Amino acid sequence: MESDVEESLRKRPRKYPFSGDSSSRKQFEQYPGRPFAIMGEVNFMQDDDSRLEITRARFGSLLKRHGDLTERLSRDSDKAIFERLQKEFEAARASQTEEICLDGEEWNDGLLATIRERVHMEADRKSMHGDADILACPQEKITYKIGNKVICCLEGARIGVQYETSFAGEPCEFYHCVLESKSFLEKMTVLEHTVPFFLPIREIENDLLSSNAMKFIDHVGDLLQAYVDRREQVRLIKELYGNQIRELYHSLPYHMIEFVLDDFDCKVTVSLRYADLISVLPTRISVLAWPMFNKNTTATLNRKEDGLSGSHSSPVRLTYAEDALRTMSLPEAYAEIVLNLPQALQQTYHQKAPT
Repeated sequence: MESDVEESLRKRPRKYPFSGDSSSRKQFEQYPGRPFAIMGEVNFMQDDDSRLEITRARFGSLLKRHGDLTERLSRDSDKAIFERLQKEFEAARASQTEEICLDGEEWNDGLLATIRERVHMEADRKSMHGDADILACPQEKITYKIGNKVICCLEGARIGVQYETSFAGEPCEFYHCVLESKSFLEKMTVLEHTVPFFLPIREIENDLLSSNAMKFIDHVGDLLQAYVDRREQVRLIKELYGNQIRELYHSLPYHMIEFVLDDFDCKVTVSLRYADLISVLPTRISVLAWPMFNKNTTATLNRKEDGLSGSHSSPVRLTYAEDALRTMSLPEAYAEIVLNLPQALQQTYHQKAPT
């Protein structure tokens, strides 16, 4: 019985994939050395679309968070803290007997220790209510200016640091950080501040303040100035080139920025990542030109005689643009990119055009 079944199976004609369909065989013979290329390309395009949708959804969520957090920043309580501290700093500077500008090595741990000692001596002096002679004795009130920082003694054994940020030589916001310690020998802590909540001042406090207060004060200043610098660069390109830019996304500290240029015969996507929060120039940069060819367009970049036929569907990396963003401020780099974009695209697609 089993031998009969085996015999019938051997006699049954085998089915080959192309035995009854010569057109299918010819279709695959047209692509020697590229098995299943068409299906691979379709899958690749679908994967790209999926990644783009995921990225778009993530940035949409980021924008929502940005709006929520911006609203939180503008709450009355935060404004009240800023206004109170600003008045307190203005009063301290108005009552100063001397303002000393320091530079370089003059700002050091020894000077900070002197400031701390003055703060606690003044607090102790005012606590001696019964000694009229001590209270009547005039005390020096010195304010120190170091770069973009102003350091002064505040009431209640507190040290106030005011950060004056700027962009392109023009002043921007003031930020404040108030430090205190129970005694001269105890470590200082951040009592209150007006630093934007998305900048990691508490992490910096834990890492630096107890071990190196001077470095903590300097680092917070660098953090704030870099944040303002990145933010103002984005504001400026929106102000100058807003009609060419769409889909602009950024993180709250502006250390991740993405936007699209869509005013040409291609779509240019720009992605910037900064190494850390004190960087003002990006370190990870991607600039890609995506062709958007239209059959009806008469633009030079779409003419087949220029070697820019619609066969180029893959994005082109614009290295000249990446180099500009790596070495220039964002507005300067943007102007450089737009100025040289037509020529760069023409050269690139000429090289890629089939002969």
